[in-house]
Amino acid sequence: MVPPSTQRASSSVAPSSSTSPRPRWIHDVFLNFHGKDTRKSFTDHLYTALETKGIIAFKDDEKLERGKYISQELLKAIRESMYAIPIISKNYASSRWCLTELAQIVECMRETGLTVLPVFYHVDPSEVRNQTGAFAEAFARHEEDPNIDMEKMQTWRVALKEVGNISGWHFHLRYESSIVQEITKRILQGFSHNFSTLFKDLVGIESRVEEMMNILGIGLEDVRFIGIHGMAGVGKTTLAEVIYDRISYQFEASCFIACIREETRNRGLVSLQKQLLSKIFMERDLNIWDDRQGLNMIRNRLCYKKVFLVLDDVDKEEHLTTLAGSHDWFGPGSRIILTSRDIHLLKRHGVNDIYKVNELNNDEALQLFSLAAFKKPHPEENYVDLCKGFVKYAQGLPLALKVFGSSLFGRGTNAWKGAWDQLKANPNKGILDILQVGFDGLEDLQKKLFLDIACFFNGEVLDNILMDILESFGYYPYLNIDILVEKCLITISSKRLRMHDLLQKMGQEIIYDESPEEPGRRSRLWHYKDVLHVLKNNTGTDVIEGIVLNLPNQNEEQFSARAFSKMKKLRILKIRNTSFVNMSFSNLCDKLLNQHWHNDDPLRFIPTHGLRVLEWFEYPSKSLSNSFEADKLIELRFPCSHIKQLWKGISSFGSLKRFDLSGSQNLLEIPDFTGVPSLETLDLEGCTSLSKVHKSIGVLKRLRRLNLHACKRLKSFPNEISLESLEHFYLSDCSRFEKFPNIVGNMTSLRLLYLDGTAIKELPPSFKSLCNLSILSLHNCRKLSIFPSVICSLSSLKILDVSDCVALGGIQDMNGEGFLEQLYKGGTAIKFTKFFAVPEFGSNDAFSTQEMFVTNDDSIGALYVGFDDKVYYIRSLNHEECNLQTKGYDVENNCFNPKVTYSSYLGAEIPEWFNMRSFGSHVTLQIHQNLDNNSKWEGYVHFTIYEVDEVENSDPRIFKGSHPDQGQFVEFVYHFETSEGPLKEPLVLRGPKDHPSAGPFGFGVYIPAKWFLEQSNNLDRWCYIGASVKTSSSNVKVKECGVRLLSQHPHFELHNTDIPYIGLKLEIRNHLCCCLEMCSHNVVPIRI
Repeated sequence: MVPPSTQRASSSVAPSSSTSPRPRWIHDVFLNFHGKDTRKSFTDHLYTALETKGIIAFKDDEKLERGKYISQELLKAIRESMYAIPIISKNYASSRWCLTELAQIVECMRETGLTVLPVFYHVDPSEVRNQTGAFAEAFARHEEDPNIDMEKMQTWRVALKEVGNISGWHFHLRYESSIVQEITKRILQGFSHNFSTLFKDLVGIESRVEEMMNILGIGLEDVRFIGIHGMAGVGKTTLAEVIYDRISYQFEASCFIACIREETRNRGLVSLQKQLLSKIFMERDLNIWDDRQGLNMIRNRLCYKKVFLVLDDVDKEEHLTTLAGSHDWFGPGSRIILTSRDIHLLKRHGVNDIYKVNELNNDEALQLFSLAAFKKPHPEENYVDLCKGFVKYAQGLPLALKVFGSSLFGRGTNAWKGAWDQLKANPNKGILDILQVGFDGLEDLQKKLFLDIACFFNGEVLDNILMDILESFGYYPYLNIDILVEKCLITISSKRLRMHDLLQKMGQEIIYDESPEEPGRRSRLWHYKDVLHVLKNNTGTDVIEGIVLNLPNQNEEQFSARAFSKMKKLRILKIRNTSFVNMSFSNLCDKLLNQHWHNDDPLRFIPTHGLRVLEWFEYPSKSLSNSFEADKLIELRFPCSHIKQLWKGISSFGSLKRFDLSGSQNLLEIPDFTGVPSLETLDLEGCTSLSKVHKSIGVLKRLRRLNLHACKRLKSFPNEISLESLEHFYLSDCSRFEKFPNIVGNMTSLRLLYLDGTAIKELPPSFKSLCNLSILSLHNCRKLSIFPSVICSLSSLKILDVSDCVALGGIQDMNGEGFLEQLYKGGTAIKFTKFFAVPEFGSNDAFSTQEMFVTNDDSIGALYVGFDDKVYYIRSLNHEECNLQTKGYDVENNCFNPKVTYSSYLGAEIPEWFNMRSFGSHVTLQIHQNLDNNSKWEGYVHFTIYEVDEVENSDPRIFKGSHPDQGQFVEFVYHFETSEGPLKEPLVLRGPKDHPSAGPFGFGVYIPAKWFLEQSNNLDRWCYIGASVKTSSSNVKVKECGVRLLSQHPHFELHNTDIPYIGLKLEIRNHLCCCLEMCSHNVVPIRI
């Protein structure tokens, strides 16, 4: 749950029980704000954070013209949002636009159950409720405006009053990042709750989820592998999805990898290993060359993380050994779910338990079928007998029940009887017949779209380019893909088109039935035997519209290229011959092209006038002939080709949007691209011979992604570039690249720029125009000797990597307007004076100044007293850096009150003051109801003795701080259990690892009862509190623990004791006691 601030008890308004049905959500969040006040500060930070977490937020365009009347599109966006976040600032009420939006938000809150999460940005909620101060002045001006009627003004006042009464986030003496993080977490938790509602039509799911939860044992510290077993279509994946959506937020990291069997066949295990690591660590570019390297990376990087991982549809042992090899790959508390049709595979892998998903019983099957066919849990009167027939035929298989019922929705009894007769006419086809009933209900265009997905696009990313391809076929995909989703024939998961195995087989069976005897008379070919038959026997016809040739390892085949010449309607051609990678070029030509192509242009026999997609792995020719014309071609992929030169002069590809030449190591130069004006993605990664790029590349107006990674001979780019649509630009590992081009025109779309490992010495002054650049990597730019001052002008920059720029040094004052969230500077001598200042406490004037060190995110961090008697306040940016900042602390006005306090000292044993002590990392404290004459306990003190083994001197999982000595910290993870069950979330704190002596060390934590109340509301019923302490590093050992309950404020019990401040100076002790005395608000423990 979201920790409350001093002004709120919760952060949302529950919808009324009488709300009308919520419309379909288009946006997760609608942001309502005053542009001049917050657009480039808090609103931008919040929007970016939401986007990073995959939360779809609506924020109106800054350039949108503001007129007298609010856009209907904005009002529509409010109605189509799940959450609304009004950010109420000082000038908010002066905007009629803001107030009109707010009135609409309040209306939707009442009518559709819209959840409102208000933010009071440097304004008091009482001013908003009562319209005083700046709000009164704004309404006074509105009253003077003859264009505003009193009735509208009254709706504004009511809206402000109602929102002002909602518990929200108040910016009083708090950092923006902490509030951003709390809001993000609140929304993610809300998603988890709403998923329960979204899954309400999954018949029988609750009992199965409950059984699975008992097996999972969430909250226990062991690592568990749980198998979900059952036949295809029985609901294994659905059960795993429901559990994942409900509990994944409780883990430090989570990942759901779907359709592993199919993805392994299409993309390989290495691709899935990259997907797993990218999802958990939010890293885009991972260099994994083989599955053995990937295996080691997963094992080494996840062994200290509490991970929730779902591996769906595994059917081979290599899937498990390369993605989740054993229990010790994952940190304490991790849970790994494996779904498979092969129970023996799960047992061989040593899973802790296996849950068998059985078919639905008759009652459940009838209910599920009725929900699909009638939108209610029971059949209509005239359809009872018909329903029972279909339910019996489906034999309790949920997939068949749902698809079959959906295909009959809204149809009359005669149609039902006809469908039943059709099903009975083909009894041996089983489930495929059931699925085809859904297909038969489609319109002709929808059928063609479905068949293309089944044969060519299943698993493809559904991006704008794929939509353009489907649009070019006349499929109207923006409409008909929705219809296919609604009819349960496809799904869209992680932005990919997905189709169940049985549905795909059903579609392919339909194509097979077009001509069972002769593949050359079928519209789509995907099986290599059928393709080879057509090419070897020259039986191609104008019926063929698409071909995918994916040859396995086998003996050499010879065929004639002339077979392509008859395929006048060819739209899609994909040749993926990965088995010939190690063969010589001449053998490859002989095998693929035979004597008919004579090492000449192999495309000369292929009709191109209708071609939209052309993919050829290891394309064997050295060039593309200027005679090759494909005006309708949208996607051209020649990865690992033998091309040296594309074309001479200008070649026209007016519709081309994606061009992939990655790995074409013979390519020498990029020619004139003037004739490719629509290009959006150009991938030249790994073109190691490429040394020249034509200047036309620098002015492609629609180019969004340009990848030149590892073009090691590329020295320069066109002197000037004006790529107004470019968003991602990769020049990393272009080791000879020396000069970044001058930017002319508008390049404000650029958000990500990688210059790692280049030879650049400086950045041009025009670089500062990249106002929306958020990620800049200069890693390992060894010739960069002076920190580029233009970086300080990048107001949107969030992540900067200058690590291993060995020539960089000195002190750099970052005066930019933006807020740098992550900085990587390892391997340099550079220091930053503004964002990474190191505060100290304990000076001679400590009593008069009373500084408190506070974090930018008060939901992350706690007070640490270092071994050098200095007080530090730690905040983790990326588990590798920490941000230490200072802020004045007014003792008289009690401005800041830490919620959790801890400290460290050198000591060898648990002091006697602790009334419960235990050897090892676990201790249990009994709670007596008559403690201190029935007074309630107010705090819990835990003391840990630990030792650090000096053998391990570098552990990437150890938290590294910005301490002047680059000190290291170790994480302590506290898991609590009570007589009422385990607490929902652990407590994570950081203590020093680099003490000047060998130890042992003591680490004390005070936790007020209020923190426990956030975890459970049954403190009065607790009979005991058990605590287990784990560390983030294998060389840190917990030796002993001690605990004690406090029945009054800790200051009175601790001030005159040696706990936990032994060895600290008097001013430090007094400072901490002052902190402890007022520990009620503001700082909460780290949560993972």
